[in-house]
Amino acid sequence: MSGQIDSNFEDDVDFVPSTTNEVQSVSNTVDETQNQRKRTSRAWDHFTREKIDGKIKAVCKYCERKLVGESSSGTRHLNSHVKTCPVRKAQLAANPSATASPSVSFNFDPDLARTKLAQMIVKHEYPLSMVEHSGFIEYSSTLCPMFQMVSRNTIRSDIMKMYKTEKEKCRQNLEKSRSRIAITSDMWTANHQKRGYMAVTAHFIDDSWNLHSQILSFKYVPCPHDAPALLEALRSCLNDWKIEDKISTVTLDNCTANDSMIDLLKGQFEPDSFILKGKLLHVRCCAHILNLIVKEGLSVIGDIVDKIRDSVAYWSGTPKRHEKFEDTARQLGVPYTKKISLDCVTRWNSTFLMLSTALSYKTVFERARLRELRLRCAPSEIDWQNAQQLCDKGAFY
Repeated sequence: MSGQIDSNFEDDVDFVPSTTNEVQSVSNTVDETQNQRKRTSRAWDHFTREKIDGKIKAVCKYCERKLVGESSSGTRHLNSHVKTCPVRKAQLAANPSATASPSVSFNFDPDLARTKLAQMIVKHEYPLSMVEHSGFIEYSSTLCPMFQMVSRNTIRSDIMKMYKTEKEKCRQNLEKSRSRIAITSDMWTANHQKRGYMAVTAHFIDDSWNLHSQILSFKYVPCPHDAPALLEALRSCLNDWKIEDKISTVTLDNCTANDSMIDLLKGQFEPDSFILKGKLLHVRCCAHILNLIVKEGLSVIGDIVDKIRDSVAYWSGTPKRHEKFEDTARQLGVPYTKKISLDCVTRWNSTFLMLSTALSYKTVFERARLRELRLRCAPSEIDWQNAQQLCDKGAFY
């Protein structure tokens, strides 16, 4: 058939070459004949002809799809594929004025694409529903038309499979570790739910002396958060990971409930299972102790801190008030480079940041107070001076 390469070309040769020159001559004749016949059909500009498993296949230069390449099959199916090839269409869509280049090699792995999508959602805390957003589907189709977008239930299943795989890897690392495992635990309360959660983290050193830290558990702990409840939550985590006999220390906040919990924990194990019979088991969190010391020191000037905190809370309480505060700063020529924000009562360094930021807008607070009659309580000049002295000493240390 015109425009096709005869697969039986070699069978039509009526002699067997006996010399190297004759072999080379036949080879050149075959190459020249193939090139001449290939040019008669434009379809072969987009395909390569290969012999795969004893059969002649036409391999797409864009998506590497394998189609029938026998001479008797014609080229109509090849031309049809060129018109619908998703990779070629994507190249043309990206640059409509250019011609798609068949020299670009692209290997699409749908499983890898779904894995990367799941990792992206977890890493950036995107909602699962994003996979069903029309804009995201169109964007993904533009990047790779071959990718079939999944539903939120499917991506949730992928994430859970990924979690179980990573959990098993961590379990194996803990089992292989020949060192003791240090545990840190803390209770955290969600403000919008008023529910308590316990986080448990393991720290250990591998055989290459590399330090590893891995969150083992983050689970809800029902009230009351007394010693038996805390012990049950911690013990279930240790049992789940099968590391009860490898614990070196348990670092906790400095509170009476944790003291009682450690006593109960020691009573459930043989003394020899701990280092020095458990004398070093309980480690009190230095950061928590330091926080208590600083809070005690700040109580001396608690009234001053409260006044500044109330002013910051008022002006950052609503978008309209914050916009009015920012406009006042602009009118006074004060660069508004740091956004005022409240401190966190459990983080003393956040109180320092709140005070230092508020001091940079002292004149703005004073001018804004004159424009807001509902703001009855505000720091005095002496309050600002004392806060400045406190921040100067804090910055020095």
